[in-house]
Amino acid sequence: DKLQCLRNLAQNWKPARELNSLRDTMVFATGNPHTKLMLIGEAPGYYEEVQQEPFVGRAGEKLNQILKAMGLSRSDIYLTHLVKYRPALPRQLTNNRPPTDREIEISLPILREEIMLVRPKVVVALGAIAARGILQSGETPLSALRGIFHTAFNTPVRVTYNPSYLLRTEDISEKRKVWEDMLCVMEQAGLPISEKQRSYFLPKK
Repeated sequence: DKLQCLRNLAQNWKPARELNSLRDTMVFATGNPHTKLMLIGEAPGYYEEVQQEPFVGRAGEKLNQILKAMGLSRSDIYLTHLVKYRPALPRQLTNNRPPTDREIEISLPILREEIMLVRPKVVVALGAIAARGILQSGETPLSALRGIFHTAFNTPVRVTYNPSYLLRTEDISEKRKVWEDMLCVMEQAGLPISEKQRSYFLPKK
């Protein structure tokens, strides 16, 4: 009920509406509000707006593969965005843009309340922009934010690459970096990890 109230608040969030730089269709969240894991992306794109669900299209398929390797599905986690509306462009069709610092700043009160209501054991920031918004880390590159747990909104936060990044690289070492992040997330959340899972994306001996 409280999340539904927050959804209604986000739908009519006046500060975001007054920016006149975000589109009208809200993409709120999906998944389990009683989960241990909360994954956060930056903002909806074209496919998310059409389906009104976070992380669909090819990046969503890649995320599904990561979750499956973790022994999870979308119904086991809570998936949301930093900014709940697709950032607008002139004559926009399928093209997207990242949210601005101002759009993120305006949206943070909604996200903060969302985290407090779900109360996950760990938050995963998917990509540099999501990490910058959640951690208020300025221009710190994602590579410098990876590898440790941060704290935001009284919650452990792990930073990893956006699934869309894995679509652009065949480098197994980059895939292993994401997987190592997820192994740490699983440990933090108290999820079981098999030896087979620990060996994913390691070089063949």
